[in-house]
Amino acid sequence: MQVATGFTGIPRASQFVRLSALSYSTSTSLALSKKDAAFPTWSFEKHCDRMEWNELHPFKLTATNNLAYEDSDLVILGIYGPPKNSKENDEEDKDDDEEELEVTLTGITKEIDDGLGGILTEVIDDNAKNFKAGSKKGIMTPTVRVPTKDGKSKRYVVIGLGDAPDKEEKKSPLGRILGKAIAQKIHDEAKVQSCSVVLPNLLEDATSLTDFSSSLYSTLYSDDRYRTGQNLKPLAKDLTSVILVSPSSIAESANTDLENGKRIAQGIFLAKDIVNSPHNILNSESLADTAKRIASESGGHITCNILDRKDCEERGMGSYLGVARGSETEPQFIHLVYSPKNKNNLKRVGIVGKGLLFDTGGYNIKTAMMELMKSDCGGAAAVLGAARAVGALAPDGVEAHFIVAACENMINERAMVPSDILTASNGKTIEIINTDAEGRLTLADALVFADKEVNCESIIELSTLTGACMVSLGQEVCGVWTSNDDLANELKDISDVTGEKSWRMPLEEAYNEQLKSKIADITNCGTRYGGAITAALFLENFVSKKKPFAHIDIAGPAWDDKAGATGFGARLIIEWIHRNAMKGN
Repeated sequence: MQVATGFTGIPRASQFVRLSALSYSTSTSLALSKKDAAFPTWSFEKHCDRMEWNELHPFKLTATNNLAYEDSDLVILGIYGPPKNSKENDEEDKDDDEEELEVTLTGITKEIDDGLGGILTEVIDDNAKNFKAGSKKGIMTPTVRVPTKDGKSKRYVVIGLGDAPDKEEKKSPLGRILGKAIAQKIHDEAKVQSCSVVLPNLLEDATSLTDFSSSLYSTLYSDDRYRTGQNLKPLAKDLTSVILVSPSSIAESANTDLENGKRIAQGIFLAKDIVNSPHNILNSESLADTAKRIASESGGHITCNILDRKDCEERGMGSYLGVARGSETEPQFIHLVYSPKNKNNLKRVGIVGKGLLFDTGGYNIKTAMMELMKSDCGGAAAVLGAARAVGALAPDGVEAHFIVAACENMINERAMVPSDILTASNGKTIEIINTDAEGRLTLADALVFADKEVNCESIIELSTLTGACMVSLGQEVCGVWTSNDDLANELKDISDVTGEKSWRMPLEEAYNEQLKSKIADITNCGTRYGGAITAALFLENFVSKKKPFAHIDIAGPAWDDKAGATGFGARLIIEWIHRNAMKGN
């Protein structure tokens, strides 16, 4: 029977076989038995209205001081590096590769090593150059395999914890580094069902435990939504449990802290899902559906309001709607509001994300790398991923507004063209010089909404805004533009804590000359020089100068050429909201 198809040769919606390879049990086996099944997408007559979500790996993560780890397939033993020599100047000048570090195992690790005839010490010595006696965080020895009575083998690995913890150190990345390294090791070691991570003392604080958990879970992200049969790539597919083991006392809150990390990982998963999704799956309407689902699963902490075209027209959002006119789907202005049960002393903050679900460049069409333009929603992805996590974490002291003006930048007979004049919702008129500088046009009305209608006390905005920022900072560092020193310092500290690298960039007022128009208030872009700066200066026209505001350009780190979506920015937003919650309390 001949059926109507979309551009990918997929049957119309009524004939779809719904496939979701999202869990490691039922869905994976279903996918394997349905090799020819299609994932739900658009049909010729109708666009897709729903994006599937990847679920977290279902293994159980717990902390205990019960030292019974014998049943684990893989035992990972953490050791701190030896104390540093007090001759600081000599040590600073000494080449690390030439430095000889001696290891003295203690506690549980020594007991295990003695029981194994000293083989762990031997492996550490044999790999001294790379392992450096445990003084490098996350570095592991090769695996030691010990035969067991049932004919199988137990595996032992020693992992470095770096220098012994300093009581004055306030922000150690140890939890995050260990989580990532251990997740990767579990996957690389085939058929690991259970893993015990033995530490001389449990990670020092709640933040480290939460970081460990979120990093462990988020590292095991694999996007199998659009793969079938033997092409599925689940990570650590046999894993059922990971146990943090320590002889030190375990705080009652330890497992709660680990659970909070899991909630953060769910947000990171969603951020990756959004950026990874192709345009024939993810459009403004399926993103709006995602926002509604975030609210529905939040236990009443989040409400969702979607402004349609008429609502946006009534607010005068001509800048956003000028871009949206080229889209197949209707504009969807997403407004999620997180509010705790305790409404006293709330800080009201705004988080705005650029939500271009695909960017062709418009009539100034892109001539290269267009296949990567599904990632132009990286800001929206970070914002919505953070919203999902915040709804689950439920912090007191803050009211958070998550705002995304969702649309696509496409070409049709209605799409904007160079020389058009658009009017933003604050009355500012904008001459379109280049249709590929469209993200800032959607952000303009989103920022006015956050500032004027919602009356947020402070606002941050994340966007994959300019290639110029990538040229300046590369693919691992985001740029931060703000005239508020306190906000700049706060974001820098958050960046250090989350590991999402940032760098404060200049707001050179003289570059405003580039945005002058002969016939309108401003143009939507300047010259090729200083493009990331003029983009930030453009956005300043839509937020009160009295309010703390930061523009964060994540064009580089939102996408990894090898791994795909990174979820960059979600952790930063979550931590920023947490800190504002503390101010409210």
